[in-house]
Amino acid sequence: MRPSGESRTRRTKGGRRKKRKRRIGRWIAVGTSLCVMGAAGAGWAYYAHLNGNLKKDTLNLSAAKAAKTKANAAGQTPLNILLLGSDSRASKANQKLGGAKGDATRKPLADVQMLLHVSADRKSMTVVSVPRDTRVTIPKCTGSDGTVYPETTAQTINTSLQHGGPGCTVATWEKLTGISVDHFMMIDFSGVVSMADAVGGVPVCVKSNVYDKLSGLRLAKGTHTVKGQQALQWLRTRHGFEDGSDIGRTHAQHLYMNAMVRQLKSGTKLTDPGKLMDLAETATSALTVDDGLGSVKKLYDLAVDLKKVPTGGITMTTMPWGADPQNPTAHVVPSAAAAGLFTLLRNDQSVDGKSAESTSSPSPSPSASAAPKADIALTVQNGTSTDTRAAVEGRAGDIAEKLTSLGYSRAAVDDTALSRSGSTVEYATDGQKANAQAVAASLGLPANAVKKSSSAQGIRLIVGADWTTGTTYPKTDGSDARQTLKEAAAVSASDETACMKVNPSYTW
Repeated sequence: MRPSGESRTRRTKGGRRKKRKRRIGRWIAVGTSLCVMGAAGAGWAYYAHLNGNLKKDTLNLSAAKAAKTKANAAGQTPLNILLLGSDSRASKANQKLGGAKGDATRKPLADVQMLLHVSADRKSMTVVSVPRDTRVTIPKCTGSDGTVYPETTAQTINTSLQHGGPGCTVATWEKLTGISVDHFMMIDFSGVVSMADAVGGVPVCVKSNVYDKLSGLRLAKGTHTVKGQQALQWLRTRHGFEDGSDIGRTHAQHLYMNAMVRQLKSGTKLTDPGKLMDLAETATSALTVDDGLGSVKKLYDLAVDLKKVPTGGITMTTMPWGADPQNPTAHVVPSAAAAGLFTLLRNDQSVDGKSAESTSSPSPSPSASAAPKADIALTVQNGTSTDTRAAVEGRAGDIAEKLTSLGYSRAAVDDTALSRSGSTVEYATDGQKANAQAVAASLGLPANAVKKSSSAQGIRLIVGADWTTGTTYPKTDGSDARQTLKEAAAVSASDETACMKVNPSYTW
């Protein structure tokens, strides 16, 4: 007997509700692991409940912010999201998992930091980890309570979270990379455990038996599905992997994240509606996000966007680094190759070489409205210094001389000291834009290097750390940076053969 129209309607609505629940759990789960995330309400009450679970904080606590990347010819813009893992011991659950109850009142450290750069065309995603013991410049930050934290060059990047919250860690990344961060997401110990349980565990691999007493991780050689506290042990293990440094830990985190991405994208672990609802509850309760992601609807919209990135287009790597001259046995600093990597991301270029041409930003075409070269006044400044390297002497003079030879007879050197990750041509008013574009085109700078700046007085060219030699801006085909990424153990999310090398001193 066929069901009545009313019964069919109820069944149809029930089916829709189940489908909505599946979407909530699946995409929030993906988002927590690698920002492929989101949710759709299964009813306004439940929707409001999930929104109430989310904790929110200010995106950037510094007055100095990196310039946004301009849209490409199709009107698309790249997306940059900072993922943070906090070692907070504020809750009893975190104290149980992380130990050190005496640290319950200590401000947390951001011991896990990964920048997700999603290309404007959504064909690729690059995830860059920075080791927690990297010494950087932490800029002046003002907390939501009005507390001012002065700029410092003496501390490591994980302490930036103690300078007012995640908004200062975002500001530190923008200072380090010159990349504008659009959003952040932060999770603590108990959140990691809850998420690992909710998704049913994540497959990981070790090349030999490993036992790290400090983290508690003990695994036999081969592949294992880790969940709960064991997942946290995997993510926190440092001594047991590779050479026992924080670099090995970032590689283990990449292996874990890649495996979770593959698992969640396949949907094989997310077929039970009840488990999906538990996952949605867990994910929203575990996250702290910026105000721009402060609702389930916004997370869902982000998920729809990020879902476009194919698994094979996701690459994870660690920032190129070297020993810190001030403390070579404990800290690291960004190497010269790091500037090349950050330039690739600022220019929205693929790090795997598969789509570099489609995402690159070519030099601007000279505008017909630009003034004659001899009439364009500009200053050139040397911004090649970094947190760890002195400025390359004579760079401003070399480029000013090149400009003069090209016909820019009013190019002058400004000796004011600056530090910039990427070279830029800045202008103060809209009427100067065409002239600034002409300068950039003459030197081969990409279109997105031309920026309007409130701090500029007229047109100024800042020669950054990405341009330390030569008088024509180096072509950013990415070959040097890609070679560095290979040496830094960059791995694709589609690689199912990845397996962690164990420190010989921590095997059994």
